[in-house]
Amino acid sequence: MLNQARASAEQLSPHDQAEFRRALGHYPTGVCIVTAHHDNKPIGMTIGSFTSVSLDPPLVGFLPAHSSQTWPLIAKAGAFCVNILADDQSDLPGRFAKRDADRFQDIAHSRSSLDLPVFDGVVAWIDCTLHSAHEAGDHLFVMGNVLTLSVVRDRPPLLFCRGAFGGFAAGT
Repeated sequence: MLNQARASAEQLSPHDQAEFRRALGHYPTGVCIVTAHHDNKPIGMTIGSFTSVSLDPPLVGFLPAHSSQTWPLIAKAGAFCVNILADDQSDLPGRFAKRDADRFQDIAHSRSSLDLPVFDGVVAWIDCTLHSAHEAGDHLFVMGNVLTLSVVRDRPPLLFCRGAFGGFAAGT
């Protein structure tokens, strides 16, 4: 493991950071919206870094930016629902990435087993309680304890790759 002094000395230059983004942009990621409640109102944020962490105990994770205005509200709630979007829901991520928008206006949703927002038409949803949050550069690595989950629609997931949204068809 690199010590802190060595890691600081080896940071990428701005040019290398652009190349870093370009290279990783070729790697597809799933697209989710993490939802919760704050002051009895639904809140949510787009996540492109969702991952399975552990099967026993069941843990999932994602990486919100330190600059996120929504993450502190979700953390304060202590519970969240991961909405795994379907390939026909590409209109949602942009809406939930904007600041100061009424993100839930005119979006059909129901409630999960923890009474958290679940969008109509998602592939699956996963209810979690906050397990931990760890510093990870300009992001946090958040882990959630999986309490309940449901696969609700047999549809390809929404993916993001090379600056665009799309789907995935298995076996093609």
